[in-house]
Amino acid sequence: MQTTLELTRLGAGELARSIAAGDVSAREVVDAHLARLEALEPDLNALAVPRGDVARAEADAADAARRRGEPLGPLHGVPVTVKDQFDVAGLPTSFGVARLAERPVAHDGPMVAALRQAGAIVLGKTNVPQTLAAIETDSGLFGRTCNPWDLTRTPGGSSGGDAALVAAGCSPLSLAADFGGSLRIPAAWCGIATLRPTAGRLPQDLPPIRTASSSEGVIAQPGPLARSTDDVELALKVMVDAIAARPTERNAPVPWRPPPQGGVQGRRIAVLREIDGFAPSPAIRRAIDEAAAALRAAGAEVETWDGAPDPAQGVALGWRIFTADGGSWFTQLLAGDRPDPLIKPDLQVMSLPNPARRALAVGLQASGQHRAARLLRQIGTGSAGDLLDLLGDRRDYTARFLAAMDAEGYDLLLTPATPLPAAPHGLTAKLPDLAAPSALTVVLGMPSGVVPVTRVRPGEESDRPASRDAALRAAAAVEEGSAGLPVGVQVVARHWREDLVLAAMRAIESQVRPGTDVADLPASLRQH
Repeated sequence: MQTTLELTRLGAGELARSIAAGDVSAREVVDAHLARLEALEPDLNALAVPRGDVARAEADAADAARRRGEPLGPLHGVPVTVKDQFDVAGLPTSFGVARLAERPVAHDGPMVAALRQAGAIVLGKTNVPQTLAAIETDSGLFGRTCNPWDLTRTPGGSSGGDAALVAAGCSPLSLAADFGGSLRIPAAWCGIATLRPTAGRLPQDLPPIRTASSSEGVIAQPGPLARSTDDVELALKVMVDAIAARPTERNAPVPWRPPPQGGVQGRRIAVLREIDGFAPSPAIRRAIDEAAAALRAAGAEVETWDGAPDPAQGVALGWRIFTADGGSWFTQLLAGDRPDPLIKPDLQVMSLPNPARRALAVGLQASGQHRAARLLRQIGTGSAGDLLDLLGDRRDYTARFLAAMDAEGYDLLLTPATPLPAAPHGLTAKLPDLAAPSALTVVLGMPSGVVPVTRVRPGEESDRPASRDAALRAAAAVEEGSAGLPVGVQVVARHWREDLVLAAMRAIESQVRPGTDVADLPASLRQH
């Protein structure tokens, strides 16, 4: 019989195969993960709404179905967690907003339904920042979530609760989503894997408000978080197959395409080492080099791409589209609830009249705060016509970007997942550039995955020069003491080619990360 620790170190696919073979029961697997949750949650605070008793009953039912010889799904008996923006029947969907936290929904959303139809058992819903509008997970409703690699640091956001639980072995798989980096930044900061599909491939659950806002311009995508590329592929196939079998008016029935047997053999891969002028930390630069070497070893041609259409322009387009309504999406979602300190400054800036925002940018520029000033210049509330113009600009930029890839024959891009390792709690508000690599691919609508590569080594934490710019000083503060933290890279493919993203992730993983270890937990957690 396997111990609780052994069971919680197995991936989703391994658990499903063991349950199907009768080597372990679904109840034993669920109990093991619930026990680990009970032990680690006081330190992590990542599970917002537990579902333990119901999960145990569903595990018993799963075991009974196996004994009767019923057909088993690819996730039969596997415990999963779900980000608190997806509907799970009988639980509220709060978005981290107090007024929604006591309103249980009647039905599973389409992605939860897909996972449960495949046999998954939901352990509960994860913590998120209020309105999902932050790169770290600290909620007035459920509290602050900690990174299992270093409890003084954030796991990222807005899917930080999911990433922390997966990295700590409390869940082998979590369903989350990505609007501007909410899957990929937590994956990179927690040392796990993920994939954000092509824009429009998978459906989001309907939010609890009716607004067009910028959601039509920047389309969020559901995606899995797991400790291995194999498990990301397993979950993503379940989700894609469900939608391809029953497409909606918003989601194309593009069938699942498995990664090619040849992997990345013969593929041309372009490296973008820096996006939007924010120099990555030394360990992240090394991770890019190690990932590039792994891809070359797998037969790909890999080269630095200096001729890409200005990535900073793409990032700026993302900010303009995202803020075009002055933040009305978030104020509608709050509906009178007091904004948490984590998101309040952003809402205040977005609600300023354009002239006041421009004046503030001038003042910041004069005082040496160049990065914050540039971000303010990229934000602007406009008319419906202005938003349509921005969407046209995005279309034109995407066409130029793809034409440039065509001219060079590139199949994939390799970029930093984020320019810094996991930030100490509270510092992300001073770092407006953390999501630049994610934002670029969201604007392009291209599928992008993150795979862990290495950890920050002692002595390579930072080589950032002194600066008056508060954002760059904050970056240096993040780098200080970062030795041991995980580092990942981002892989991007053309639209609908998630198969190539997975192939590249697997090639990198096989070379630099043989195995799928649970996070090297801090001393306060190792006893569990």
